[in-house]
Amino acid sequence: MNNAGKDGGPTGDTTDVPNPFLPSPEDLQHWASVMGRAQQMMLDYVMEQSADDKIAQPPLFDPRKWLDSPASQMWAEQTARMWEQGIAFWSSLATLQPPFSPATPPSAPSDRRFSDPDWTTNPAFALIRQTYGLLSDQLLETTRQMQGLDDAARAKMEFAARTMADALSPTNLAVTNPEVIKRAVETRGESLLKGLKHMLADLSRGQLSHVDADAFEVGVNIATTPGKVIHETPLYQLIHYAPTTQEVLTVPLVIFPPWINRFYILDLNPAKSFVAWALEQGLSVFMVSWKSADASMKDVVWDDYIAAQVDAIDVVRDLLNVPHVHTIGYCVAGTTLAATLAMLAANGEADKVKSATFFTAQVDFEQAGELKLFVDEAYLALLEQLSAPGFLDGRYMAATFNSLRGRDLIWNYVVNNYLLGNDYPPFDLLYWNGDTTNLPAKWHRQYLIDLYRDNRLVVPNSLTVCDTPIDLRQIRTPAYIQAGREDHIAPLASVWRLMDHLAGPKTFVLAGSGHIAGVVNPPAAGKYQYWTSDNDAATLAAFEAGACETKGSWWPHWIGWINELDGGKVATKGGRIPGKGRKKAIEDAPGRYVKQR
Repeated sequence: MNNAGKDGGPTGDTTDVPNPFLPSPEDLQHWASVMGRAQQMMLDYVMEQSADDKIAQPPLFDPRKWLDSPASQMWAEQTARMWEQGIAFWSSLATLQPPFSPATPPSAPSDRRFSDPDWTTNPAFALIRQTYGLLSDQLLETTRQMQGLDDAARAKMEFAARTMADALSPTNLAVTNPEVIKRAVETRGESLLKGLKHMLADLSRGQLSHVDADAFEVGVNIATTPGKVIHETPLYQLIHYAPTTQEVLTVPLVIFPPWINRFYILDLNPAKSFVAWALEQGLSVFMVSWKSADASMKDVVWDDYIAAQVDAIDVVRDLLNVPHVHTIGYCVAGTTLAATLAMLAANGEADKVKSATFFTAQVDFEQAGELKLFVDEAYLALLEQLSAPGFLDGRYMAATFNSLRGRDLIWNYVVNNYLLGNDYPPFDLLYWNGDTTNLPAKWHRQYLIDLYRDNRLVVPNSLTVCDTPIDLRQIRTPAYIQAGREDHIAPLASVWRLMDHLAGPKTFVLAGSGHIAGVVNPPAAGKYQYWTSDNDAATLAAFEAGACETKGSWWPHWIGWINELDGGKVATKGGRIPGKGRKKAIEDAPGRYVKQR
């Protein structure tokens, strides 16, 4: 048979049609280049680490110790049964007729991790998601139903189960995350290569990055409110900020930030700065900038921080020739401020402090939340190992805090930074969060044992500071107590206990959001809300039942409280101007200590 057409050619078209499911030669060449560059990155990293191996670095966790306890062994047995059920579930899917339909979303609440449409429209990924939901729910339920555990052991196991469930999410693996796969195909592997670069950089610095570190520089575009360092000790620098009004309130303000972070959380930028806002309200503002611990601070204990608070108060009183100051204590510095006030009261010097404001601070640690999981003997032994130089590297504390919200503060960034290869956002709050400080080893251990574990601060005369037994019931200084409704570090119920232990007039304010955003909420932002109620309420539940909600920032409410205590003013001159009084300027704000690692 003649197969030729009219033109003498074949009647059928034998031209090769490209297979749309196969990569082009150009794509293959590009992927080969990506893999070559990835191999070179990893080789460079290994060589760099080999050169650094001469300096021994303690591990953050030792997996060999995870299954030592009987509770852990029991949990392992329960988990094995859970996985057997999971395997049976997978096996049963093979017999489903008609084929399994993924169109119906899981019954679980909306989960941002699974926002990509393929998690519900693609049968394979829908199956993966639903299987993960089944297994993770079973893991958590199994933990809750364990027998023979006391409350503390159960809380630890539930925390471990939640942590494992978050870690095992299919969104955390490139091969089971449809968004990652699509991004990799679209970029021909460049997103994975960029993510690998991010991951190796984080491994080198020993810390998960949340932000572009090169986008900020302390004193240049963050912590920029003008002022002078006017006093310095081996433990802290005292900053006096430049006033912005022609008159200032007679009573100055001394702020004690936590030393587990940098002070500039209260001075991120002009729009968010509590410091700048307080200056606009006519306050003379002083800020303590704590030194990040090093080997020279191996013997620093809580008494030293209490003595430093008293020293700062006395320096400001002497500089401005005033009998007393307003004070703010944030988080751990607020706990310390309570001890300082109790000591001053015991020594007949309570009048040095006109008022005390507590930002998300605790004194009674009975309901201190999941941080209480990190005070058992095993963890204290680990801390001792990690703190061998006399201080604890701040990166370990950052990892601990991140683990409390692992889904948001760990795995979210693993996916975005490593798997998707996204650029880091230039976010000042996240930059501050990653700017860690080291902690004196003796103080840290003492604080965890005496306060978090043994809760001795609320036991009258159980603790002695600076040779003085202290009793919080002797504190009659007017107090403004601020708590965050969603605070996971200083839980609302725990902060409320300040109302039970202080004897003076107290004002309680419940702010929307959490440990940071609940505090740093400038009025101009128009965000969140706060609640006020009967300050004589016997319980938190009673306070909340009668609470009145106000939209926006609680800062104006606070300055109104300050003005009610003493609204007197003086001209802005002499010692009210940084460096012009008896304390001369040492250097410009924000000073050296905040920049030291």
